[in-house]
Amino acid sequence: MRNLTQSEISILCSAGNRADDWQTLFVDDNFDINTIQNCRFGGRVEIEAGVTLLDSTISNYHICSGAKVISTTCLECRKESSFGNGVMVSTVNDNEGRAVAIHNDLTAQEAYISAMYRHRKDTVKLLTDHALSRAESLRSTMGKVGKNSTIVGAKFIRETNIGENVTIDGASLIQNATLLEGVKMGVDVKAVDFIAAQRARVDMGAIVESCFIGEDVIVSNGFTAVGSLIFAGSHLENGEASSVFAGPYTVSHHKSSLLIAGVFSFFNAGSGTNQSNHLFKCGAVHQSVHRRGCKFASNGYVMSPAAEGEFSLILGRHSKHHDTSLMPFSYLIENSGVTTLLPGFGLRSYGTIRDIEKWQQRDKRAFCRDIISYEEYNPLLAGKAIKAVKILTTLKAESPDAEQYHYNNTTIKSGAASRGITLYNQYITASLGAMLSKGCGSAEHATKWVDLSGQYIDKTYLDNLLDNLTSVEELNSALKAFDAGYTDAAHAWAVAALADRLGKIPTAEDIDKAIADGKHAHEAMRRVTDADKLSDCSKAMAVGYGTDSESEEEVMEDFRVVRNLS
Repeated sequence: MRNLTQSEISILCSAGNRADDWQTLFVDDNFDINTIQNCRFGGRVEIEAGVTLLDSTISNYHICSGAKVISTTCLECRKESSFGNGVMVSTVNDNEGRAVAIHNDLTAQEAYISAMYRHRKDTVKLLTDHALSRAESLRSTMGKVGKNSTIVGAKFIRETNIGENVTIDGASLIQNATLLEGVKMGVDVKAVDFIAAQRARVDMGAIVESCFIGEDVIVSNGFTAVGSLIFAGSHLENGEASSVFAGPYTVSHHKSSLLIAGVFSFFNAGSGTNQSNHLFKCGAVHQSVHRRGCKFASNGYVMSPAAEGEFSLILGRHSKHHDTSLMPFSYLIENSGVTTLLPGFGLRSYGTIRDIEKWQQRDKRAFCRDIISYEEYNPLLAGKAIKAVKILTTLKAESPDAEQYHYNNTTIKSGAASRGITLYNQYITASLGAMLSKGCGSAEHATKWVDLSGQYIDKTYLDNLLDNLTSVEELNSALKAFDAGYTDAAHAWAVAALADRLGKIPTAEDIDKAIADGKHAHEAMRRVTDADKLSDCSKAMAVGYGTDSESEEEVMEDFRVVRNLS
């Protein structure tokens, strides 16, 4: 790049441009002087070819080719900055007990380990040091606007690195940030100390402070996010998140919803969803873990600490600090302050199947930085179902005549326990069949699996990896390698689980039978959920359709068209 000639300075001045010092303005040999009008330049400004700058104030920025800055009050880098890298985000715990240092390449898996594995001090230090080192390497007194990015009608953009094909339209304040490729920042947004990953969208008056906004995430319509990590495909509107770890596909759309000090993923918050994370004793130090697929009904409330198993439905107000981690697919229903647990009842609902299937259908990511497993039948949930059967069987055996049982601050009625055993066994059979029908037995099996914020993974594999971890690059590579070999690892787990059920090493005939039994169990489960779906599409659900119609035929036609029913 070069300095301007005196002739070029004269032309720029005649077009209404001003500079504190024209000698600190540098241009590409092929820059178009005619597309720079009514601008004020301060500090060092570097302009590549094909740039359009109109009616804006720019200081200490490099403007890449094809970029446009139009009617922007102030695009400036006032001081040395790492552009959001190295910001400590107080996720999960308001008192910073699980704070995570963010950086441009952060994944859901790395962040989860950093936040939730605090017992592994060396691992957490390695991850934190990596993030801080990355921040240091990016430190600069110059900001950047990437190729083909557009900034229109913005007010204050400060200490912000802007990637390629980014759009900023009418934002009020963006400060100490990095916006990666394809990000969109919209009208009246106020966002500071954050990173937005590829194709994220922050729009319509959203407020963001000390956050990581993941790939394809939407934060819009006045949503407030503070001290939160929000990963792939999440969609947050109207409500509030504070100190939240929002794993992939965390969804909250309603104005009165508050997510606070908790772990979420594949989550859906009904209207009025709320949490309390302190008991007026030691302050806001508690947390809740709402595992994959949990769903809060309208006005659902949980007082932390608490935890639920995967794909649980929470109805009512729960304040007894339940822990149903080993009871996936359950309903938790509050009545007069008592939390009633219906174990496995979600397996009868078409809504559960829809929730499992819809996320993969909605996954349109281009970069896939977070690893996401979508399998309905997997070692983690099948293993929990096996444990749930043992727990329920033991409860019934210890009190055979009891009408109800007490389990981890919940109440389970005897009939619900029996039904839960049946449902879980059916799911176990279907799971084993599905996993045995795929992959091969070459992989070593593990007894325990975990959900690493979207990735199902063998806990032994993960522990060995973390025991010997030397770099974040090694971590990401190993997690991707496991994901590539997931089917074989799941197959090996299923062989071992089948051996436990049979009390012997399974033969080829045993495996073939398990696959056939699994197929039959899956079909039986689908018959139940399909019937549940049909009940929601039946004539009884057509109330209110065909409002001004006088014939039943017109009512049902309106119902079918609106509901997209064939």
